[in-house]
Parts: sequence; structure tokens; C-alpha cells
Amino acid sequence: MKRVLDPVIVAGAGIGGLAAALALAHRGFRVVVLEQAAEIGEIGAGVQLAPNAFAAFDALGVGKRARSRAVYTDRMVMMDAVDETLVGEIPTGAAFQARFGNPYAVIHRADVHLSLLEGVRAQPGIEVITSTRVERFEEDERGVDVIDAAGGHHRGIALVGCDGVKSAVRAQTVGDDVRVSGHVVYRAVVDAADFPADLRWNAAAVWVGPNCHLVHYPLRGGDQYNVVVTFHSRDAETWSVSEGSRDEVLSYFDGIGARARRLLDLPKSWKRWATADREPIATWTHGRSTLLGDAAHPLLPHTGQGAAQAMVDAVALGKALAADVDVASALRQHEHVRRERTTALLKQGRRTARVMAMTNPVACYIREQVVRFAPVTPIVQLMARINRRAGTDVR
Repeated sequence: MKRVLDPVIVAGAGIGGLAAALALAHRGFRVVVLEQAAEIGEIGAGVQLAPNAFAAFDALGVGKRARSRAVYTDRMVMMDAVDETLVGEIPTGAAFQARFGNPYAVIHRADVHLSLLEGVRAQPGIEVITSTRVERFEEDERGVDVIDAAGGHHRGIALVGCDGVKSAVRAQTVGDDVRVSGHVVYRAVVDAADFPADLRWNAAAVWVGPNCHLVHYPLRGGDQYNVVVTFHSRDAETWSVSEGSRDEVLSYFDGIGARARRLLDLPKSWKRWATADREPIATWTHGRSTLLGDAAHPLLPHTGQGAAQAMVDAVALGKALAADVDVASALRQHEHVRRERTTALLKQGRRTARVMAMTNPVACYIREQVVRFAPVTPIVQLMARINRRAGTDVR
């Protein structure tokens, strides 16, 4: 294994940052992770895990931990939110797993983060420093000097910006603006005892209607259910996370059926995300600095690939740095391997968002007929593009 005197500096201890630290530590690098929060943790609710996410977990050495916390659904289901009929479904059991080499599952975002954090804590070559916000960096021929908001200096051979949509590393190297999508996502977790018995499906379910859709699926062994509602805002939005308003949610779901509408009465509190992404960029590596995850290619939530792609980025980064003694060249190789795929997913997320935001009744009808009469083919083809059957081919 490669051993170096100075560490790789990772900005951010979210899913992408912890994954990057693990990938690099497994390749023999020392890693220092700088996290602006006082405590390491993750907010959010549920996330969906396509097969490529499990391949990434395995490559990062935390596959067993993540698998023990996931819920393995029997199917994906699309329902009409207005007349409450079944539009289409895709089984995700044994045949699905045999085709893609790994399962499809759902999990609490905090459990993804915890699985990675436990892996990090088991690695003596990783140091995590909290209450440290990366502000800028300087580079010379031997490495980088990362300066935090308190004026502290952190020396490393390279800097990996895993600091999210509002990345300070991206601000210095790219300097572009966040693109606010106009889509608002409300998320909540509901105890199973409070969830309607006739909707306690072991499935990832989406109810689609005009300019709205609702999602629910089980978490934590079925003890909880994730509830997500999405709509395109009638107001100008800024990228933010805030407390949600039940009245706002109800104002966007007037036309849906009683069974689907019942989901809106369940949460005791909501978190509100006004979503954003950025325009794809041709270059996210500059000298000895690079970007990863949301800092490089923030995805709208409609692809279900945000966490997975950050972890796959990390695996590719570890391989690139281990294979090339020239740090700048290795970082460019990481970018080359990942850029095309993540750009395609970013654009796919935008297309899906537009389809989900349809308000014209005729357009909504056509959307559902396409899924109703060919429910498996389009989604499975998309899954096949995202995943490769061999578990070692992390995509």
C-alpha cells in the first residue's frame, strides 16, 4: 500500500466526505476530515438504495453494516393519486437481485451515515476534526494549505471538496451559482403504529398527481415509515432547509383522493427542502483540489442516486490516487471516470422533475398510460444503465 507523510484533506463529514475518507484509507493514505458542525451526524429521512449503492458499500468495507440497517422491499409501486388506482409496479425480490447482483432497499439517511462513520472510526489513519469550516486553500508544488474560518492551517497533499451544494471549495475553484429548481420537498418519519394499516406495504410507493407526488416506504425494520411529498412551488424559492407548514402542504394537494390525502395528516412535524442543483461543469479538478458528491454534481432528489453517486465517486477517487503517484493527474482521472455518468444523472433528475410537475390533465393522463402499459421496461432500463451486474463494477 502507498504510504505518504502528509494526509489528504477532506472538506465535509457527510456521506460523501466519510466515504472519501474510507476509500483513501483503504488505499493506504492518511486522511484528515474537516467538518464545520460541532458534532458528526446527519439530518434527513429515508433514502432509496439501488444496487450500485450496495456495491459501493462493499467497496468501502461497510457492506455488512449497511445491509443490517436496510429494509428490503418486495416491489416499487406507482399509484394514481387522484383516482387511487394502480398505475404500475416492479418486483424487487430475488429475480431483481439476480439480475443486478445486489438488492434494492430503503434506509434512513442517518443509518447510511452511521454505517460509514463506524467504518471511519475503525480506521486509525483517519482523523476527523469538528467545528472547523473550510474557508479557502492555497496550493504549491508539494501540496495544499487549507485555511479554516478560525484562521487554522491544515497541510495535505490534496484537497477533496465534499462540502455539499454550497461548497466553499467549489466557490473558490469554479465560482458558479446554485440553480434553485422551484421544487419543494417535505419529508417526515412516522411511527408504524400511527401509519394506516392498509398502507403498510413493504414497497417503495409513489402516488402521482397534477404538480405533486407523494412517496412512502418502511424504515428501520418497519418500525417507522418515511413520508415525502413534492410539488413545484408557486412562489420564488431560495435554496434552504426549514420547518414545514402543514397548511402549505395541504394547499398543493386539494385534488387528490382521500386515501392518499390521509398521508398528509400523519406527520407531527415536517422538514421543508427547497431543492437546488448546479449546471454541469466540464472541470471540477484544479491542480491538487477536486470535488466529490453534491459539491461536484448536486442531483435533484428524483433520481434516488444522490447518496449512491457520492459513494461511487469516493471509490473511484481511491482507485485513481492509489494508481498514480502524480496527485494532480490522479485527481483528473477521478474526474474523467465520473463526469459523464454524473452529468447524465443530473440531467435525468431535471427531466423527471418536469414530468412529475405536470399540471395539464391530458399530459398527466399520457404520463400514466406510458407507465401503465409498459411499467417495467423504462425503469428497469434506467436501472441497468446505473448498475452493472458484477458487484465489483461500482457505477
